[in-house]
Amino acid sequence: MEVKQISLFLENKKGRLWEAMDVLAKAKINIRALSIADTSDFGILRLIVPDPDKAKKVLTKSNFTVRENDVIAVGVSDKPGGLAGILKILTDADINVEYMYAFVEKSGEKAIVVLRTDSISNGKKALKKAGITVLSSRDVYGL
Repeated sequence: MEVKQISLFLENKKGRLWEAMDVLAKAKINIRALSIADTSDFGILRLIVPDPDKAKKVLTKSNFTVRENDVIAVGVSDKPGGLAGILKILTDADINVEYMYAFVEKSGEKAIVVLRTDSISNGKKALKKAGITVLSSRDVYGL
């Protein structure tokens, strides 16, 4: 199963981020990872949650603009150069990283890096060919 990411487009105004979090809390949806990027007018909140379909449904019902995307998740050693090695593999394969963010596993031994590349399938192939374990949705969602 693919790792799905939910992206919300939020107006950059007081309380809007809380409203999104409140919708998820009331639906009992846990957030495994998030990233937010903003401009003066709006922000894009990217979320990894255990039930992306449910999250998309409750957020859409609450009048949020929501998109679902496939992303790549890999475990990276928590040491200098861990991330650089992953990025080198993708660079050598001529794959562009559009954005990324990371979070630490509950065990704290590895960081999980979430990547959106210009080609998800080619990115996964390049990483697997280099011996990198591409994580499943079960690994990432913590199920």
